[in-house]
Formats: sequence, structure tokens, C-alpha cells
Amino acid sequence: MISLLHIKNFGIIEDISLNLEDGFNVLTGETGSGKSLIIDSFEIISGGRFSKEMIRNGENSSLIEICIWKADKEIIISREIFLNGRNICKINGMLVTVGELKKFMRDVVDIAKQHENQNMMDVSSHIKYLDSFIGDKICEKVSQYKELFLKYNNLINELKAGFGDEKEKQRKLDLLNYQLTEIDEAELKEGEEETLEIQRKQILNVDKVNENLEISEGSLNNAIDGIESSIKALEKIENLDEKYQKKLKELKNSYYDIEEISRDIYNFKYEIDFDNSSKEEIEDRLDLIHNLKRKYGNSVKEIFEYKEEVKKEIFKIRNLEERNLVIKNELKQVQNEMFEIAIDIHKYRQEYSKILAENINQELEDLDMKNARFLVKVLENEDGKFNENGIDKVEFLICTNTGEDFLPLTKIASGGELSRIMLAIKVILNDADKVQTLVFDEIDTGISGVAAKMVSKKMKKLAQNHQIFVVSHLAVIAASGENNYFAYKTVENGKTKTNVKKLDEEELINEIARISSGDISEISKQHAKELLKLKVA
Repeated sequence: MISLLHIKNFGIIEDISLNLEDGFNVLTGETGSGKSLIIDSFEIISGGRFSKEMIRNGENSSLIEICIWKADKEIIISREIFLNGRNICKINGMLVTVGELKKFMRDVVDIAKQHENQNMMDVSSHIKYLDSFIGDKICEKVSQYKELFLKYNNLINELKAGFGDEKEKQRKLDLLNYQLTEIDEAELKEGEEETLEIQRKQILNVDKVNENLEISEGSLNNAIDGIESSIKALEKIENLDEKYQKKLKELKNSYYDIEEISRDIYNFKYEIDFDNSSKEEIEDRLDLIHNLKRKYGNSVKEIFEYKEEVKKEIFKIRNLEERNLVIKNELKQVQNEMFEIAIDIHKYRQEYSKILAENINQELEDLDMKNARFLVKVLENEDGKFNENGIDKVEFLICTNTGEDFLPLTKIASGGELSRIMLAIKVILNDADKVQTLVFDEIDTGISGVAAKMVSKKMKKLAQNHQIFVVSHLAVIAASGENNYFAYKTVENGKTKTNVKKLDEEELINEIARISSGDISEISKQHAKELLKLKVA
């Protein structure tokens, strides 16, 4: 369960910490008090989308943190979002991606917001609800199918990506052969371009090089003459002191080194023997390499890699019919495997669609929709084609009055009915205790009277195995809560901020009175006390 929710600099929330209890938690408050921000914070910490406009005015970032208990261990989850869009997500201090956060939170919290009623009106989402209800029994099959479906599409695309008619294939082949010939005839070598660039620089600077080599050689010869004189002088006194011998030895070593350098510089002068034809040859060769790089790659290595791709493409075109035959055979095999798995999935969906409908009908009866009948319709795709979900199309239908036909939810269900249907689905899908905390955002929209009592009773029952957090505007639901919280606004230093407090008994009576009649009077307070006495079981 979630034991702590901490929100900082989020909308009109400056900094609040909400200690949550196990069981049935209800949040109430006046319109605009920031109740929806509390729900949004649950969604954001679960990896949901975030807009930088939600960061509190004047602040650089928003922070959402929760503390949960999982397998008797305390875990801290946080998500900080900055004005520049950067996210920092952590689980017990370890950095994680938003995707990893979302995956972790799937087993922690399930959020039913008002817009999810609209999602349920989207027929394409119905198959996901059914598969979720079936659970592990179908999960592996669906995973196997989706791998094959990806492979199936890749094969289809490869088959479609042929080279057109014979004329188009020949045109493509001629172009590839031209490119291959052009690269082969160039006889490129790794490192060749670098060597040619050096030679080119030498040609462009030949006079400068010769002049300075002459100066260098002359200076070294003068130095050698000076060192020879120094050696002869030291030889005359080397026997008088060891230090003279040591320096004489060092001087001779230097002499040999400088003499070798002088010979190398002498040879350099005669290595520079470029004429105009050599210059033209180097320029032409460099132009050829640059032209090939412009066409086929940024380096000689990349040109060679492109050449290998050209050879593969030529092979593919020349063996296209054979390759197409291989693809078609492979495609047939994949289709057979897909069909077998899709049929198994279809059977599961057919079987469990009836169970899901029965369970939801029982829940709807408990929620004061006694005459309503819910139907989960599973049909094979009309065109018989495979899609990402197999060969099935799933749609939820409902009949709200005895004797009427089953119609799509979009045609018949009112806001109040949709809220109860969504609650029924949530009750069924979460019956396996997979998710610890269930969050409901005004799931009671459009209902009142007996229906409201039934909803509060259902919430109470859910709270026996889950932590429930409900934002409500109904007195009967507030009166059924085990822990009640109140959201309100204050203005400090010219800025509005949301606060949340846990209500004591007297405060709860006043809040239920306010919800039920719009004001707090002795009559409304007495009504609130009666509701609390009745506390729906």
C-alpha cells in the first residue's frame, strides 16, 4: 500500500505530505480546491505524461514522491520534472527511466479517471480489457503471436520491396554494376589519401622545403665542425680528471647523433624530385578519391563497405525469384503458426468473454442496474486478415432495459451508467489482488440515491483487499470512508495554494453536511450523523 504521498510545486500545490491509511480513503473538497491535482500526481508518479505548465508558477521543477510497502519492504519512488522537460525518476535512490518507472508502478497503483469512461467507448480498447481479465492463461500465447506477427509483416514488406518489372530490375542492376566497376577500377588502398595529401603539400612547398633544408644542413655542418674542435681539446686533458672523460664521452655521442641527422637532411634534399607530371598525377588521384567519397562514403573504408552492400544487392536481384520463393515458403509457415496460436487465443477469448460478462452482470446488479445485461462479443475479423491482436474483434454491448436489444456502449449508456460499468470492470479485473492501490477520480459522476449507496457498498467491499483512494462529491460515499481527507485553498503572500488535511469526527460531520445540502446547518449536520451511523457495510 501507499503510506505517504508527497507533492511539491505542482499546480497550486506548494508542498503537501499526505499520510494514507489502508482500506477506504475518501478525498472531498470544493470545486477548484486542487482535488484533481492529487489524482494527477498519482498518474505522474506512475509514469504518466506531464506538461511543464503544471509546474508551480515561479518554480523550476515539480516533485512527486510516494512511500510504499511491498513484500514487507519500504520503497521510496520519486519523479522530479523540470521546466526544460528533463525527468529524474528514482526507485529507492536508483535512477530509472520513465519506462522502467511505469513498468514498476503497474503492480502498485491502478487509476480510474473520468476520461477512462471515454476510453471504454473506444471499441479497440475492449480486447485489452478482455485479455487483462483472462490474464496469464493467454499472456504467453499473445506474446508468441505478436513475435510471429512482427516476423510476418517483415516478410510481407520484403516481398513488396521487390525491384518492379524486368525493365526496372535491369535498370537497377546496370546502375549497381556501374558503381561496382567504378570502385574496383579505382584500386583504392587504405591510407592512400593521407600519403597523397602529404606529397601534395610537399609539391606546393618544394622551394620553401629546399631552402630550409639547405639552411638546416649548413648550420649542422658548422655545428659538427665546432663539436670536432671541442672533442680534440677535451682529448688532450681527459687523463687529468674523470669528469673530463665523462663529458668527452657525452660529446662524442652527441656528435654521432648530429652527424646522422645531418646525413638524413642531406638525403631529404634529393628525395624531393617532383616535376609537373607528378603534381598532376597526385591531383588527379586525389580528385578521383574525393569524387568516390562524395558518391559512396566519407572514407575509403566506407567506400569498401558500400561496395560490399552493392555486391549483396546485385546477388539479391540476380537471385530474386529464388529469394521470393524462400520468402513465400517462410511466410506460409509463419502464417500457419500464427493461425494455430490465433485460434487458441480465439478459443480463450470466446470462453472467458462469457465469464467476464456474467461477472460484470453480477456487479451491475449490485450497483442498482438490475435490468441491465452486459455482453462481450468476440467475432473473427470480417476480412479474415491477421492483426496485432490475432483474428479477433471484441466489442462490449449492453442492454439497460428488459426487452431491448443489445447495443454498443456509445449508443446507450449514460454518464452514470458508464461510471458504474467502469467500476464493475475495475472490481472484476482487480479481483486477483495484483494491484495494491486503486485510485478512483469521481467514479460516482452522474449517480445518486440508491445507485450511490450501491457504489459506496462496492467500494467498501473492494477496500477489504485493496487500498482504495476515491475523490468523491457524494455524501453517502464520504460517510462510508474509513479515512477522510479534505482539500482546500488558502492565499499566502498573494499566492494561492492547496492544502489537504485528515478530518476528525466533527470536521467530517460538517463536510458531509456541506456536500449533502450545500451549507452547514443543524438539519444537514443531523443528516450527516445519520449517514455515519448507517455506514454502509
